[in-house]
Amino acid sequence: MKRNIILIGLILIASIFLGAFIFYPPLSKYRPFSLGLDISGGTILVYNTDLSNINPSHYTDALNGLKDVIERRINYTGVKEPRVSINKNGNQYQLIVELAGIKDINQAIKMIGETPYLEFREARSEEETKQILASQEEEKKKPNPDPKILSIDPYFKQTSLTGKYLQSASVAFDPTTNMPVVDLQFNDEGTQIFAELTKKNLNKPLAIYLDGQLISAPIVRDEITSGKAQISGRFTLEEAKQLAMRLNQGALPVPINLISQQTIGSILGENSLRQMIKAGIIGLIGVILFMIIVYHLWGIVASLALIIYAILSLAIFKGVPVTLTLAGLTGFILSLGMTVDANILIFEYAKEEKKNGKPDGAALEEGFQKSWAAIRDSNISTIISAIILYYFSSSMVRGFALTLAIGVGIGLLTAVYVTRVILQIIYLNKIPKSND
Repeated sequence: MKRNIILIGLILIASIFLGAFIFYPPLSKYRPFSLGLDISGGTILVYNTDLSNINPSHYTDALNGLKDVIERRINYTGVKEPRVSINKNGNQYQLIVELAGIKDINQAIKMIGETPYLEFREARSEEETKQILASQEEEKKKPNPDPKILSIDPYFKQTSLTGKYLQSASVAFDPTTNMPVVDLQFNDEGTQIFAELTKKNLNKPLAIYLDGQLISAPIVRDEITSGKAQISGRFTLEEAKQLAMRLNQGALPVPINLISQQTIGSILGENSLRQMIKAGIIGLIGVILFMIIVYHLWGIVASLALIIYAILSLAIFKGVPVTLTLAGLTGFILSLGMTVDANILIFEYAKEEKKNGKPDGAALEEGFQKSWAAIRDSNISTIISAIILYYFSSSMVRGFALTLAIGVGIGLLTAVYVTRVILQIIYLNKIPKSND
């Protein structure tokens, strides 16, 4: 019991300090809550992805790689908690980028668009080039020519070697011209692909394209097994440095095309946030009053545990940090009710035991024992549902699922452990020792 008293004391002291960290302005300003796009405002960009040159069996890897590269690119600029997701719209995969706090669409587009798409192309045969040129000439004569046919490169065809396999890029100088160049080093898989390409294309040009534009087309003189290549294009030193930096930040494994852009103002979100905070406070006060009126001393202890729960949850949201959206706050408020629900179940069992003549302390302990299995199973099933929602849903629903799971987990601790130990201290020597 002495150990329990010490633990509860530490929890209460920690709750006071964490409460100051959350609500006391001189302290809270150093670590503000991370607010989502729907509260703080920002920009949403939607891109179509071009998977025409990727084997369908590799779609998942390519799209995951694209998502990782875009996230690295945005994180490099200092934007906090960007949301990057891949959604399927019919047969088209779309990249959706949500940037909270970024109101300038041009700035947002620049963050994404500056990451280059690097690819290597090999020369077509003369016969193949003639056929493509002829078909394009025929297509131009039509009233509505097909842009896909006109966009085909008649001289070079795509290979499997792209920026996906790039390990590093660095600035160097051509010993002959003394002009800046960019040296490339591929990873192990890229080195093998590059060796096969150079062996296959001896004494032929191997073209280097950036964002669909031809940069250089050096002639392959030897098979290159070192995984090293070079981009030369009459760069200035600053241009070469910029290109190397962009490539190191991540060359896109999949080409993307901006199709939609939207700026969201923060006024509506701030109003909704104020209303939700107001509703949460009123709900919390209402629940506390209900618990005290119905369960008296037990209700006071449960209310104290509920306040500790709220402080611990908000401290985790701020400390991790968890990006709070309106949906996420809804999950947190919902978990408040589930936390109290556990205490109500315990107290109702205890009331039944009191009717059978047991004293308060023994009745409470019996209530905890009998209700534990039901509380445990209901909370675990809710957490499992939240985890499933988090992994198989869109960003807004994921915020709800995350705060709900965290809230339910902490609520289980406070509703059962904190309430139980405080009541054990109050009814000291009146509760039989538990066997669990």
